Formats: sequence, C-alpha cells, structure tokens
Amino acid sequence: MDLDLSAYSVRTDLALEAHDMAASAGSAIPGVHTSSNDHEGIRVSLVDITSQEGSRALGKLPGHYITIEVPELRKKDSDLQDRVATVFAKEFEQFLRKLNIPENASVLIIGLGNYNVTPDALGPIVVENVMVTRHYFELMPGQVSPGYRPVSAVSPGVLGTTGIETSDIVQGIVERSRPDLVIAIDALASRSLERVNTTIQIADT
Repeated sequence: MDLDLSAYSVRTDLALEAHDMAASAGSAIPGVHTSSNDHEGIRVSLVDITSQEGSRALGKLPGHYITIEVPELRKKDSDLQDRVATVFAKEFEQFLRKLNIPENASVLIIGLGNYNVTPDALGPIVVENVMVTRHYFELMPGQVSPGYRPVSAVSPGVLGTTGIETSDIVQGIVERSRPDLVIAIDALASRSLERVNTTIQIADT
C-alpha cells in the first residue's frame, strides 16, 4: 500500500541538509555559497547564507554554518575521535576569529536540552564536562595561568521541568554575568539517519 505523505514536511536543523533539499532541482540558489573538503574520513562543509532570498529558500537564518560529518564515528575508534576533536577545535577557533572574538573574551556556555531524555541530553552532558574558570578570574586572578579565558557554564533545563522559558533564563543570566560570547550547545534534528551521532554543526545564528 502506498502512503500519501504530501501533508508532511521534512524537518531538519542542519543547514547542509536544507541546502541539499533546496538544490535538488539543480539550479543554484542566490545568496547561498557552499564548499567542502575531506580530512581522511572527516568531511567539513561550509554553507554561507548571505541574502534573504537564500534564507527563504533554505528556511535558515542568514549566517555561516559549518558541518563536520564523520560516518565512521559510531565505531568508537578512539584515534578517530581524537582526530575529530582536533578538527573541530581548529574549525571552531577559525570560526571565532571570523567573528572577531578575542582570545581573552569571556564565554558563557549554555547546555540546552533535557538531561532525563537521552536524545535531548547533549547540552547538559557537555556542561558537566566543561572546565569552568570564571570564578578563578574573580577570586584569584593572579594565579590563573596564561592561555585560559573566563568560562562559565549552565544547563537551564527545559520548560516542562522548570516552568520557565529557557530563553528567559538565559537572558537573565546574560544580563547579570555579561559574557562577551554565548555558546549554546544542543542536539539537532536530521532528516538522514546516517547523520545521527556522526555530525556536528557550528553556526553563528
């Protein structure tokens, strides 16, 4: 039996997938620029959306999107995981430089998601493993070694467990702590099962 799925739309948080769907007709999309390269099994793709026309075509806000795809990541190869971490760190460092973020900028890391729901627990898990340093800069600044920056981190939970919109919680924290940069970490939806647990997206939107 054939199912009529015309009433349903494909949901994805990945700009790369949105571009692939929009470009399936074969014509170039104005205001959207893409490039990609491979690092021995690690594929890094860039999607730049520079116009409102491109934004509407992809359904994504104008901005820069970097996607790191590692199909073999599920095999839990520790050497591959180390290489992915290195590639990610380099790409993220360059990303911050493009945004003119200085090396001594203070950072607030927000771990979005619900710790009690496995597919949505990425943000809180990352926050648990972040080395926070902001309090050292405030309490003992003379003892902080060179190369560190003020970092704070919080996992604000979700509306269903706090009764407060997450954006309101984050806004309150930002207004009080006044970081130079906010990094939000969240699990993303993909239209492709092959990209689940193998893909990282970095975006400035």
